[in-house]
Amino acid sequence: MRVITGEAKGRKLKGPPNTSTRPMQDKIKEGLFSALEALDLDIGRVLDLYSGTGSIGIEAISRGADWTDFVDHGKAQCAVIKWNLEHTKLADHAKVHQMPVSSYLGQQHPPYSLIFLDPPYADPEIRQTLQQIATSALVESGTIIALGHWPKFDASAVDPPLVLLRNRCHGDSCFSIFAIDGDQGTNE
Repeated sequence: MRVITGEAKGRKLKGPPNTSTRPMQDKIKEGLFSALEALDLDIGRVLDLYSGTGSIGIEAISRGADWTDFVDHGKAQCAVIKWNLEHTKLADHAKVHQMPVSSYLGQQHPPYSLIFLDPPYADPEIRQTLQQIATSALVESGTIIALGHWPKFDASAVDPPLVLLRNRCHGDSCFSIFAIDGDQGTNE
């Protein structure tokens, strides 16, 4: 596991602290960021939910994100994220929050331009979590949400204000990219 490009390009990242964390493979992460680059985004504030090792959010900072908040409930996972941020010299652009994702979503924060979620693959709450994010004050019209998921998740069956932009699978790993449609009455 490494940083693919940008300021911290090539730096190796510490892996997961235990088998309960399954980080996104580098080839999937590379495909995700290629798809995001094709959207010509202005990455400002980023939220990395179910952060695990922090590799996705760290990649965003390395590629120019102004700030990234990392959220994971595990103490060991948060320690790995902090180590990886220090190792890549990107810690000044981030904060690690050790808490359940649902707790973070219930707090007040300025809106993010990009939100990553890479929850456990068979998470039965994935659709509800997406909808909670989509109708929260964490987003505004145009916010991009990138979701790592298993192939059985039907990304086309999401509800407004989410609009599916891309869906790609590589073996048993998939990602989908959504935008918040401001015409659907989201919080702005």
